[in-house]
Amino acid sequence: MGSNPGSATLTGSEPLAILPLSPELEEAALRAHYKLCDRLKLEKKQRRLCRRDPGVAETLMEAVTMSALECQYQFRFERWNCTLEGRYRASLLRRGFKETAFLFAISSAGLTHALAKACSAGRLERCTCDEAPDLENREAWQWGGCGDNLKYGAKFVKDFLGKKANKDLRARVDFHNNLVGMKVIKAGVETTCKCHGVSGSCTVRTCWRQLAPFHEIGKVLKQRYEMSLKVGSATNEAAGEEDLAPSRKAAAGHGDQIPRTTDLVYLDDSPSFCAAGRFSPGTAGRKCYKDKNCESICCGRGHNTQSRVVTRPCQCQVRWCCYVECKQCTQREEVYTCKD
Repeated sequence: MGSNPGSATLTGSEPLAILPLSPELEEAALRAHYKLCDRLKLEKKQRRLCRRDPGVAETLMEAVTMSALECQYQFRFERWNCTLEGRYRASLLRRGFKETAFLFAISSAGLTHALAKACSAGRLERCTCDEAPDLENREAWQWGGCGDNLKYGAKFVKDFLGKKANKDLRARVDFHNNLVGMKVIKAGVETTCKCHGVSGSCTVRTCWRQLAPFHEIGKVLKQRYEMSLKVGSATNEAAGEEDLAPSRKAAAGHGDQIPRTTDLVYLDDSPSFCAAGRFSPGTAGRKCYKDKNCESICCGRGHNTQSRVVTRPCQCQVRWCCYVECKQCTQREEVYTCKD
């Protein structure tokens, strides 16, 4: 567990001593936390949730950064490479594209993941390690360590993102995609164990729950993006409310497929992202890989080829003790970029 944010830790020849902050420093720390929440431009309820725990603002910022970087990694070979500079992001979020569906899913997944990890790291006041689940064969091992607190993370994110609005189709689609991101996090939880016993006999095991690396979450959501479904709205007679249903203009092969709770869904057909516009800067000048994606990314405009000489470390060997010795190798390489 980490130290309480409202305390200072001193180290020396004596055991660790926890001393309270002075009222002035505590008040200054609180003001700084509120200011950070305000900078995030949150809605009223979200700002209140942010302010109630000093560790939330930093976790929110970490989640935004982690989600954006993973989005850019997953789409690095695509026409839309997750360019999220101000106006592009705002324009995308106003439309119901499949790219928007991915953004909602990766964002909710990132926040859930970051919060669960922050709990187990002791960075939040309102949560701690995950509690032991009710698993079979408990007598063969003991619950210990500090599991990632998915239960708290998921509850916070549901409160933070709000509930679906039954009369607003776009709100229901966004809510659905938020839940997809959270479900992928839940599906990736693993029980990790460490053996204890004489000569590694593993007579006793200490086990805890751990979330999958976020890169694995991004990979799954990218696959869901590839298989995403275009939807519309239909009335559920039994429940008396609107449900998501296959769109009349759904893509070939997906026309009759009813969206599952694990499917990403979207409303509008995506633009080509070839030319600069409201949603992206286009692909002119983008680096591509000749035998991998130049034809697709360059949208039929062709690509330029440049030859350059680069010098990189090579033939590296580990030397005792304790460094790596490398030679410098010079080679010529081709760089391909899309024509304007």
